[in-house]
Amino acid sequence: MITISPEKMTTAEKLSAMEALWNNLCQHSPLESPGWHEAVLTSREQQRKKGSQSPMDWETAKQNIRNKIG
Repeated sequence: MITISPEKMTTAEKLSAMEALWNNLCQHSPLESPGWHEAVLTSREQQRKKGSQSPMDWETAKQNIRNKIG
């Protein structure tokens, strides 16, 4: 197995690795959201309904993160 130290990875490489790991976990492991997720989602939905927060698709969100970290 080839291993790469995170200290030698760029931020973009780290995010890419995390995304690959997350995708693999989602496909092969049943995950349950913690209870507090529901409260956060409810709060965000209320903010969206009030017009103080607009929805954003995941691809746009990822691009925004990439733009912030350079």
